[in-house]
Order: sequence, then structure tokens, then C-alpha cells
Amino acid sequence: MRRKLAAGNWKMNGLAADLSEIEALAAAHPAPRSEVLVCPPATLIAQMAWKARGSAVMVGGQDCHARPSGAHTGDIAAAMLKDAGASHVILGHSERRADHGETDALVRAKAGAADAAGLVAVICVGETEAERDAGETLGVIGAQLRGSVPDGATAASTVIAYEPVWAIGTGRTPTPAQIAEVHDFLRAELGARFADAEDFRLLYGGSVKPSNAAEIFATSNVDGALVGGASLKAADFGAIIAALDAA
Repeated sequence: MRRKLAAGNWKMNGLAADLSEIEALAAAHPAPRSEVLVCPPATLIAQMAWKARGSAVMVGGQDCHARPSGAHTGDIAAAMLKDAGASHVILGHSERRADHGETDALVRAKAGAADAAGLVAVICVGETEAERDAGETLGVIGAQLRGSVPDGATAASTVIAYEPVWAIGTGRTPTPAQIAEVHDFLRAELGARFADAEDFRLLYGGSVKPSNAAEIFATSNVDGALVGGASLKAADFGAIIAALDAA
């Protein structure tokens, strides 16, 4: 049985004062059935890990460099995230792919670095609105999955997150049938490569909120969510966690 995962991506949001939300979240959900992960900006990882110590809340990074160290000003290595208290790292998010030109090959290299440092990689895939309208969704996602996930990936080291670019932060959400089509496709694609494909967790991300969480979590092959804005407040994210626990 795959244990479900509620992952929050704070993106470029959050100051030290906002860590009270983590304390509130941990207090409200001391023993959730699902795993709970929050990925704050790098400046808050160590502080958040300290605030979350002894609780069910895990802490992750939002990106890492493909190299373990070196002359890469402004970047952060996977081992540094681990040292700061992170257990996971988000890789290949559409905002990284679009804003920083990250390729599948680079995401794959970063995933290898994360694994070497003992971090679980949350690898993101997803199509743009133009690609969906052109009927290219599964082709685009299949290519991203093949290019971004290392051959040595396992269900223990890797989580896959489907985030349709057109639904991120827009308030728009695919229908359950559209989500199921992609998640079923991802499961089949993983099955062609990995012996433990049935154990990989597949998250849905893109305007997940308390009002639509239950419907999303009832969808085929959805094992949790990668949540953006709704993860910033304990009350909202807690409601999503409760919906996932009940699914």
C-alpha cells in the first residue's frame, strides 16, 4: 500500500514569522495517516526543520544543483539541503523549467545528486495550455518522464508530481477524467521501466485547495498532492491533509 503524501511548495514566499504556520500545522495534525512535507525557501529550511522536530511534518528544498559542490554562486547542493534538515527536494517544477530554462537532462542530473545525498526527489512533469489544446499532453509528459527520471530511480527515492502548467496558480483545475488519464499513463510508463512501478507515488498539483481536494484524491492513481498557495496557511493545508487522510 502506497502511503499518501501531502507536499506543500511555498515557492518564493515566507519569512521567519511565517514559521508559526508550521507549529500550528504540526499541532493540528500530530499523527496524520498521510505523510506531510513542506518545502519553504532555502532561507527557512533549517529553522523550519527545527520547528518541526518531533512532529509529523517533513521539510524539503525547492531545487538543488547537479554538482555536489564547487564554484556555483547562488546555488545550493543537495548535501547542503540534507545538512539543513531537509528530507526531500522538488525538481523540474514548471517554474524552474520556464524561468531558468531547465531541461529534462538537467533535472535527471539533479535527481541523481539528490539521491546521492539521501534526499527523496519530487520530480515534476506537466504540459502547457497550448500543448494540451494541440492534443500533445501525453506525448509531452511521457518525454519529460523518460528524460527527467534516472534509470536508477526507485519508489523509495522518487516521487512524481503531475502539474499541468495551465492550472498552476490560475484557479483552473483539470477534470477528474483528465487527471486520471495522465496519472494512469504515468503509472503505465513507470511500469515499462521500473520493477517497483506500483510503489511510486504520483501527486497531482495545480490549484489544489480544500474545496476540490476530496474530488482530486478520489481519482485513479492519485496518491497525494503538491500544493502551492494553499500550503502557506496551516488551516488551508490542514484541510487538504484531512481530505487526503480520508480518501
